Amino acid sequence: MLNRLLITGAAGGLGKMARNRLGHLAQTLRLSDIGEMAPAGSNEEIVTCDLGDRDAVMKLVEGCDGIVHFGGVSTEQAFDPILNANIAGVYNLYEAARAAGMPRILFASSNHTIGFYTQDQHLTVDMPTRPDSLYGVSKCFGEALASMYFDKFGQETAIVRIGSCFPEPKDHRMLATWMSEDDFVALIERVFTIPRLGCPVIWGKSANDRSWWDNSASEFLGWRPKDNAEIFAPAMDERMERPDRNAPEARFQGGKFCAEPIYKD
Repeated sequence: MLNRLLITGAAGGLGKMARNRLGHLAQTLRLSDIGEMAPAGSNEEIVTCDLGDRDAVMKLVEGCDGIVHFGGVSTEQAFDPILNANIAGVYNLYEAARAAGMPRILFASSNHTIGFYTQDQHLTVDMPTRPDSLYGVSKCFGEALASMYFDKFGQETAIVRIGSCFPEPKDHRMLATWMSEDDFVALIERVFTIPRLGCPVIWGKSANDRSWWDNSASEFLGWRPKDNAEIFAPAMDERMERPDRNAPEARFQGGKFCAEPIYKD
C-alpha cells in the first residue's frame, strides 16, 4: 500500500472515478484540481492547485509516493490554456516529482497523439505520433517529457494513451477505443504494484474486437483487460446511424478532433 497517492484532475470524470475506486491503494488520497471538489473523506486531502503554478505544484507533490496524473485541459481549446496546464503544468509536475524522490507516475496521455492514422491501420506503440489537435500535441509533449525524465533520472512513468473511458461507448468509433472503468482500475493497480515499471506506452483500451491498437509491448505488466465494447454494438446500431464513411469519425482514429479548427484566445 502506498502512503499517499496524488490524483490530479480529481474534479473531472476520470478523477471522480479514481477517487471512488482507488482508496485501497493508499493510506491517503491527495485530490487536486482547480475546479470544485466534494469535501474530503476520512482518508482524503483536498488541495486546490493550478498546474501552471510551479511553487504550488512543488507543495502538491511533496510527501506523495504515487501520482495518477489526470489533470489539465482534456479537450481542444486555444493554445494558452493548453500551454499552461498541459505543457508548463506537466513540466512542473515532473520537476516536483524529481524533488520529491521520484514517485511513480501514471500519465494520462491520449489517443489524440495518433489521431490522424486512419481506422484501417493497426498501430504498435513504437509507430510515430500523428497528433490531431493542439491538445494531441500537448500529450505528445508529455510523453516525450516522461521518456526523457526516465532516461535521464530514472523517473518511472506509465504512459497510458486513453481511448474512451466511460461506463459504455457513446458512438461507433468508441467500439474500437473504449476502455471500461474496471479495466482501467485493474491497469492502475498493476502500475503501482509491479516491482519494476520503466516507462512503457500502453494503449488504454479494453479487449475490444474492433481495436486498432497492439498492446503486446506492455504484456510484462500482467494486465489483461476483460471487457469488450462489442456487447454494446447491437443497441448502438438501433439507437443511432453509423456515420458517413467520409466523416472524420469514420475515417480517422482521432474522430472529430481531426476536424477541429485552431481556436484563438
